[in-house]
Amino acid sequence: MDRAFSSNKPFCIKVLGISALIFLLNIQSLSILHSQPFKDSVIQSRQLPLAVQRSYFEVNLGYVGYPFSQEQLKPGYEMESVTIPRPAVRLVLMGLKITPHLNAQLTYMRPIWWVNYKFRNTADNGGELKSRTVWMNVAGLTLQPTLPLSNKITMYAEGGLGIVTRHGIKEEEQVVVDDLNFATTALGAGIFYNINKSWALSASYSYAASVKSNDQPPVSYFGTGFRYSLAPFQQERLEKSYQKGYIYPRQWLSFSFSTNSLGYGVNDFFKRIYLFWGGSAEVDHGYVVSYQRNLFNGPKVFSFDLGANFSWWNTNAMDQNIWAVSLYPVFRFNFLRNKYFDPYFFYILGGPTYLSQSYIDGNDTGRRFTFYDALGTGLFFGQKRQYNAELRIAHYSNGNIFPMNRGVKIPLTFSLGYAF
Repeated sequence: MDRAFSSNKPFCIKVLGISALIFLLNIQSLSILHSQPFKDSVIQSRQLPLAVQRSYFEVNLGYVGYPFSQEQLKPGYEMESVTIPRPAVRLVLMGLKITPHLNAQLTYMRPIWWVNYKFRNTADNGGELKSRTVWMNVAGLTLQPTLPLSNKITMYAEGGLGIVTRHGIKEEEQVVVDDLNFATTALGAGIFYNINKSWALSASYSYAASVKSNDQPPVSYFGTGFRYSLAPFQQERLEKSYQKGYIYPRQWLSFSFSTNSLGYGVNDFFKRIYLFWGGSAEVDHGYVVSYQRNLFNGPKVFSFDLGANFSWWNTNAMDQNIWAVSLYPVFRFNFLRNKYFDPYFFYILGGPTYLSQSYIDGNDTGRRFTFYDALGTGLFFGQKRQYNAELRIAHYSNGNIFPMNRGVKIPLTFSLGYAF
């Protein structure tokens, strides 16, 4: 038996060797088969989703016209003068190309400076001259049919729903100009000059009709600006991103501490340059627990996350304790990648929020439903980018969708997190 086995030993070794070789070749072929689909799936996951590829946004600066006059003042008040600043901004916050010749869009228009009334109470027999402002903005949800005139020039019409919100004037608890919030008809037209597939210059006119039951005058706007349409990333760029081996944390938990011990200088600076907002109510200090989930990563720079947080705040003026729950989108821009850490800027915009109180430090902030916004910088570090640190400022306001909107200012907030 031993002899037989011994005589067949070279054969057995060959069989075992061939079997091992076939096994390794099979493993290798399976590896090749599985690695390529895996690579393709990773690359395609960094491509913009189809709906995003059809989206666009616009920024327009122009002239607003609305004939505010004595008619808006309540009986018993006499207008000395009214100043109507004309510069205004109109944004297409989100546009979607439904078909090649039909778009849907969400718009927002407001003056840069508010209407100012100088008036007197007629009961005071020529009493003190008061100066107060009226705040007003127009939101819209519209359809936009388009008509190409050439490869470069496109005309369009626009129509749909407009929402006018006006914060009026109160003087010693007496209404001078009414607060308003009502639906109306929104119309418009314009023209685009297409520079390339992504960029276009625009000239536009829009109109929000008045409603007989309200004393709000009609609103006309004319402006110029630009449109940016998103487009799919080039395959070559996606391939290069995959080869670089960038690490994208999928989800992370963080704990944050806010304090006004350094003042509100950072908040005020970004408000002055129109990149962020302030608030009449101010937070003294607070704590935040957050969860953030990554939903999309571009080839290198852009990432999109969805976050949720629970916040507890102590206010500055009246030592109130309030809490809030928020769900929010995060736009993250990874401006540098290196061996040790990946820093980024981020912007949180329009996160639906429930506030435990709406009357904060003597300020009427509107309703308990509001929005959470934040602006800051951060970085991922560690071998697997498992650690996270951030510095931010934040803000609650309802975006003037309600007449009262004093806003809440949140000072510098320091965060530490762990990704998993």
